[in-house]
Amino acid sequence: MTLRVAVVGSGPAGSSAAETLAKAGIETYLFERKLDNAKPCGGAIPLCMVSEFDLPPQIIDRQVRKMKMISPSNREVDINLVNEDEYIGMCRREVLDGFLRNRAAKLGAKLINATVHKLDIPQNNTDFYTIHYVDHSEGGAQGIAKSLKVDAIIGADGANSRIAKEIDAGDYNYAIAFQERIRLPEAQMAYYNDLAEMYVGNDVSTDFYAWVFPKYDHVAVGTGTMQVNKASIKQLQAGIRARAARKLVGGQIIKVEAHPIPEHPRPRRVVGRVALVGDAAGYVTKSSGEGIYFAAKSGRMCAETLVEVSQGGTRIPTENELKIYLRRWDKKYGMTYKVLDLLQTVFYRSDATREAFVEMCADLDVQRLTFDSYLYKTVVPANPITQMKITAKTIGSLIRGNALAP
Repeated sequence: MTLRVAVVGSGPAGSSAAETLAKAGIETYLFERKLDNAKPCGGAIPLCMVSEFDLPPQIIDRQVRKMKMISPSNREVDINLVNEDEYIGMCRREVLDGFLRNRAAKLGAKLINATVHKLDIPQNNTDFYTIHYVDHSEGGAQGIAKSLKVDAIIGADGANSRIAKEIDAGDYNYAIAFQERIRLPEAQMAYYNDLAEMYVGNDVSTDFYAWVFPKYDHVAVGTGTMQVNKASIKQLQAGIRARAARKLVGGQIIKVEAHPIPEHPRPRRVVGRVALVGDAAGYVTKSSGEGIYFAAKSGRMCAETLVEVSQGGTRIPTENELKIYLRRWDKKYGMTYKVLDLLQTVFYRSDATREAFVEMCADLDVQRLTFDSYLYKTVVPANPITQMKITAKTIGSLIRGNALAP
C-alpha cells in the first residue's frame, strides 16, 4: 500500500510537513484556502531557520543586526549583534509562505486550492478519513464541493483550525496581533535599514510588546495583546504610533491586518491519525511571540515521525505511534516554552517590571545569552559565574524598579 496523507494549511508548518512527506514518496495532498494569504505577524525568523530550511537570500527582506528595546519611560537600550555573519531575518509572509508551498509542490505534494469544512472520522484504525472541501480552482469563488479519502491528516490550518474543531482538540486562549504596513519616505526608511524596535508599556500592550520591524520597502508597525476587543486594539495601536511618531513622519499606510495568536498548546494535539502542528497546535512562544520557526519545525518533526512509523508509507500508523512526535517535541522545546512563559509573567505584568526588563537587556551577558537562544534555538548554558551575575542583575533591576512589590 501507499499511505495517503492530507496536510491542511500551507503556511510554514503545513508546507514543511508536505515537503518532508513528498520527499519520502508518500502520496501527499496540500490544502490551502488562500494562495495569496499574508498572515500578519512581525515576520522575524532566526538565523538557524535560514540554514535548516535552506532558504534562499531573496526570501529575506532585511538582515537586522541592531535591536532597540524601548521602555515605558522611553529609555532606549541598544542590542547589537557582534558577529558579522549573524542576523535576524525579516521577511514578508506572502513571500516566505509562497516559497515553501511551491517547493513542496515541486517535490510532489498535490496542491489543492480549497476550503476544508468537514471530516468524516472512521470508527476503526484502518478505514479512511474523508475530507469534505470546496475546490476554488473550479467554479469561481463559490467553488465546487468535493471529497477526498486519506489515511492520516496533519492539521496546519492556524489558530482557528477547522481540523482541531473536527477532532475536538480543545480550546486555548489567544492573543491578537494587529499591524499596519507603513511605507516611509526614503530618508526615514534609511533609519530602519538594519534596525528593529520593540516597545513595552501599558500604552502599547498590556501583556506583550509592540514593534516596528523593517521589510522590503516598508515597516510593519504593530502590537500584540490578549485584549481582543476592537476598541482596546485600536487604542494600543494608537499608542505605538504615538511612541514611534517622529520616526514615521510622512509614512503612508499600505495595508492593515490582524490575526489570532495561540497562547498555549491545545489540550489534545494528536487524536487518532490526525496530528496538529504550528498555530493549530498552539506552538507560539510566550514573551517573544515567535511562531514561524516553531511552526516549520513542528511540521517537519511531525512528518518525519509519520514517515518513520509508517515505514516509508507502507503501513498505517496508530495514534500511539503518531504521539511519538509529541514526546519528541515536548522533550526538545518544552523547557523553552516554560521559561518564556515565566519571563512574560514576571516582566510584562506592570510598567515597573517592564522598566526592569529593559534595564536588564542593557547587560552584555544577558544579550549574548538571549541572542544565542534566539538565533540558534539552543539555550546555551552560561558558566556558573556568568549565570550568577545574570541572576543578581535581574534581581537588582527588579528591586530598582520597585517591581518585586506584589
